[in-house]
Amino acid sequence: MIVLFTDFGLEGPYIGQMKAVLHVNAPGTVVVDLISDAPAHDPMLSAYLLAAYAVGFPDEAIFLGVVDPGVGGDRRAIVVRFAKQWFVGPDNGLVELLLRRHGTEIKVWEIVWKPENCSASFHGRDIFSPIAARLARGEGPDMGTNEGDFRAIDKDSIRKPIWPDDLGKIIYFDRFGNAMTGIRADSLMTGETLQIRDYILPVAETFTSVQSGDMFCYANANGLMEVAVNKGRAKEKQGFEVGGDVSVIKL
Repeated sequence: MIVLFTDFGLEGPYIGQMKAVLHVNAPGTVVVDLISDAPAHDPMLSAYLLAAYAVGFPDEAIFLGVVDPGVGGDRRAIVVRFAKQWFVGPDNGLVELLLRRHGTEIKVWEIVWKPENCSASFHGRDIFSPIAARLARGEGPDMGTNEGDFRAIDKDSIRKPIWPDDLGKIIYFDRFGNAMTGIRADSLMTGETLQIRDYILPVAETFTSVQSGDMFCYANANGLMEVAVNKGRAKEKQGFEVGGDVSVIKL
């Protein structure tokens, strides 16, 4: 299984081009569109979203992550082995929270292979997708095949230790206008809640726990604290934006 996580959006050709490469190079492999509208150009915010939504995928799943504002620059292209799963993508921190929460014995390789015709601006199609397809075929680093296309590197060299375990930011809006935060629900203590700008948010378990039109926060299905308006859109509240600050406060 190859799991796509990108900031490309579904508009335009980019996801389709990546899927075409995967189909040609690993026919029959299941390709899952996990998230195609991750926080644009922001690997840090995206890292907290990826870690939350990667839960539940099977052993040998290959996470193909492309939130890559440094494409064509000096950032490395990497393959990471962790917890019997794989990550293929840029070395910019996108995998940090995934490793911190789900990593066990971690191995990292720099991808030194490039196709003959490699664009400077679309490594998702030209480098990461072909490498993900190789892994799906059982080829690649640590598998005894094509080892010259990879160089083992220090696993600590890709880490972001100063990033917090929980991020007090809005990291994503879903299609209902609900605001996901980088704060895990189980990190809140009894009597704590969230504050965004001047809004101190009551904690509720379900939408039906509050009146229509009321804003509240709750533990979403993937373990993140989320802000919603019952039958409304939190996204439309003044000052609510991806990257906006979220505080944990005592009631």
